[in-house]
Amino acid sequence: MPDSTMMILKGSEVESLLSGRESEIIEVVKAAYETHAAGKSSLPHSTFLRFPDDPLDRIIALPAYLGGDFGGAGIKWVSSFPGNLEKGFDRASAVIILNSVTTGRPYAILEASTISAKRTAASAALAARSLHTDRNAKSVAVIGCGLINFEIQRFLLTVFPSIRTLYLYDLKEDRAVQFRQACRRAFDQIAVEVVTDLKELLGASNLVSIATTAIQPYIGDLSALASGSTVLHISLRDLMPEVILGSDNVVDDADHVCRAQTSVHLAELLTGTREFIRCSLADVTSGAAPARRDADSITVFSPFGLGVLDIAVSNLAYASAIKLNQGTLIKSFLPDPWTERI
Repeated sequence: MPDSTMMILKGSEVESLLSGRESEIIEVVKAAYETHAAGKSSLPHSTFLRFPDDPLDRIIALPAYLGGDFGGAGIKWVSSFPGNLEKGFDRASAVIILNSVTTGRPYAILEASTISAKRTAASAALAARSLHTDRNAKSVAVIGCGLINFEIQRFLLTVFPSIRTLYLYDLKEDRAVQFRQACRRAFDQIAVEVVTDLKELLGASNLVSIATTAIQPYIGDLSALASGSTVLHISLRDLMPEVILGSDNVVDDADHVCRAQTSVHLAELLTGTREFIRCSLADVTSGAAPARRDADSITVFSPFGLGVLDIAVSNLAYASAIKLNQGTLIKSFLPDPWTERI
């Protein structure tokens, strides 16, 4: 593609390009994690744009460079406005800009809420596949009934085709009912039940997926979970720090997750150390660390959500668009050199 041409990929196009490729996306995410762990990346901390007197709404910038076999750079600009749900919009919206690693010039703009959801779901499924020792998992306890958890279930069914039941919990029961209907349409032969008591939910399955909009921890007791359970703590701010300290903790990147008042960050502030973090997920997938501390522990995966994953999955979508001749090409998007314009 000429260096001055810009590709635009709409949300429907990104969805089409990535649809049905769950297994492939999981492997891309695994490779991205391991490339980052090998030091072949540049990953500044995410920047949170917040608004005065509004603790819920935020827009986050995630710049990243991913080297190795990827060779990609760019930035995701993603907003989270929970009040959008009452307006009939999705909570999150996002764009990703990809830049050339040889010239720095931007060459693609992708709608990114789909990419963000799928890379998050793929990381959760990868963690479950790597950490959960019950290879014949029959159920999932789902806390938070939004798009992210819906995508997580899609990806979990890829790595655990043995799953037969989803147990749903949400503070707003109507959202759980809506989620149930969506799951019944999308996932054949899967039973879906709404549970209104959180403790009862935790006792229903040894695989838990948490993806909410919580800004403060509210789960202070995991005693209802069976020994050897796995908790995918995707939304990061649901578990009390004391719960984190009593668990076997695996993260995506300790430097990133120990900030922004996540549960892991609060545990660090409480103890003054990160010794309660056993390892990163890449340590497990590469064989540098065992899947679990011991057979009976509750293992918690807390991923901050790394921009390198967005770059990796965006590269996949972009390459597919080129191959399939999809997307909108805007020629001469960038100006000619200034010396030619005067």
